[in-house]
Amino acid sequence: MSQTKRNIILIGMMGTGKSTVGDILAKKLGYSLVDLDAAIVAEEGMTIPEMFELHGEPYFRKAETGVLRKILAQDGSKVVATGGGCVLREENRDLMLQGGFVVALTADAEAIVNRVKGDANRPLLAGDAEERVRTILKERKDAYRFAHCTVDTSRLGADEVALKILTHYRV
Repeated sequence: MSQTKRNIILIGMMGTGKSTVGDILAKKLGYSLVDLDAAIVAEEGMTIPEMFELHGEPYFRKAETGVLRKILAQDGSKVVATGGGCVLREENRDLMLQGGFVVALTADAEAIVNRVKGDANRPLLAGDAEERVRTILKERKDAYRFAHCTVDTSRLGADEVALKILTHYRV
């Protein structure tokens, strides 16, 4: 597969801009955008908060791996925006590294909190969102290090982030 036809897989904490940047990248490259969380919802027939409530996080993580495997088994030319916790399973990390060019989007806690506060579709933020974001960032501080490149989105617009990614992708 030629390098320019490899999938681009966006990983990172919730609120780092994966969906927004993914949309820009897909349009610039003429690729399709796959939002992994949306694909899981379509496959499972229920929302992510419903999956967490009815079956728990382990059920969701297993569904996530199955859908990720299906998506990456197809031909390249996709931008895949993953959920923030997708990197927690080693199997997922291996699938991503084999399935494309992995880009970690990062941001500081303040930027993330400002982007995600009030979003009811984020079950991991139930309660004090700022405290949860800081806790999750601490727990996952090394989880995204396997990526081919990392872009800090804290003080960049989505177009700037996309351009930085394309610079690394086309090298």
